[in-house]
Amino acid sequence: MLSPHELATLILVKNAPDQIELDRMELGILLMLQLVVLKEFGSKQYPHITRYGESILKAAEQFRKNYLTREE
Repeated sequence: MLSPHELATLILVKNAPDQIELDRMELGILLMLQLVVLKEFGSKQYPHITRYGESILKAAEQFRKNYLTREE
């Protein structure tokens, strides 16, 4: 299970990979879980979401749509 910080970092990697610091602890965990990889563009490395990371975000979005937007 991902912590809220790890999930937020995964979203940040997907939406703004150039805005994330590579020394973030959460990024290290995402790398270890193979939800993110580092790719080289020019002389810099940027995090890139993997298909596993995409699956996590899709599941979270589906959960949000199904359970958190229901009117009681």
